[in-house]
Amino acid sequence: MNTKSILPYTLIVSLLIAGSGCSEKTQKPVEGKVKRETLAFAPKVTGRILKIYVQEGDLVQKGDTLAMLDVPEVNAKLAQAKGAVKATGAQRSLARNGATDNQIKQLKAKQAGTKEQYHFAEKSFARAKAMFADSMITPQAYDEMVAKFQGARAQLDAVDAELAEALRGVRTETQTASQGQADQALGVLQEVEVAYSERYIIAANAMQIETITLRQGELATAGYPVFSGYLPGTTYFRFTVPESRIAAYKKGEELTVHIPYTKGELKATIQNIKQLNRYADVTSAYPDYQIEDAVYELKVQPRDAQYAESLLANATVVL
Repeated sequence: MNTKSILPYTLIVSLLIAGSGCSEKTQKPVEGKVKRETLAFAPKVTGRILKIYVQEGDLVQKGDTLAMLDVPEVNAKLAQAKGAVKATGAQRSLARNGATDNQIKQLKAKQAGTKEQYHFAEKSFARAKAMFADSMITPQAYDEMVAKFQGARAQLDAVDAELAEALRGVRTETQTASQGQADQALGVLQEVEVAYSERYIIAANAMQIETITLRQGELATAGYPVFSGYLPGTTYFRFTVPESRIAAYKKGEELTVHIPYTKGELKATIQNIKQLNRYADVTSAYPDYQIEDAVYELKVQPRDAQYAESLLANATVVL
């Protein structure tokens, strides 16, 4: 065999072997990030920010007031609701109490006057009836006396019924209807009062504020997150590992996590392993895996929670 043809072949094989060994020795470490559970607070009503009581970086507790909004529409609705409650309350009292003493006196006086008119009409009718029997008046005059007598009796019956109703009180159905209107107005008032109280943005949980998206004077719409940050005590490490290397890690395994920016390290335990979607966030800056490989996430829980809380969010960590 020609020695000149053997030499290039041997050189190529040697380079391939050397390159393969070099790649195995220089396999990149698994990089990850410091993560914390996030939270955001948003107003329930739309309003302009009057005042902000906290700053970025503050640690707030549950129930702390974060900001106050100006909601003029709610103020107007509150006044309307209070007026409706007063009006329906008066109607309910009127239905319960019935007629006043003066109204009763007026009805009794009206009844007395109507009785006198009825008695006069009754006497006139009796005379006219006798005269008609003796053919002393015409049938037309007799019919007129009958009509006047019946009209006087109808007026007296109407006044008697009106007085009896006033003495008996308002019907149960009317009282129930007025009570329902009063309850409805009270419900509207309570709803408006709740909306009025929502002009304050209150912290629902303890949180370290990272970002305040709006400033004083800006318009905050309902549901828009104005304050966002991290829940204390929720620090963990997140690593992305390719399919070719995931077999080296088991759930519950203890690992050592290095923090390059502090030059420190701490013990941690793998809490969960799950597959990531293709579009998911990859924490490694230089992922060394094939495009067809699946990617997995390691959620690693630190043993020293107090030390982990001092780490900066999204700082790089290494396994």
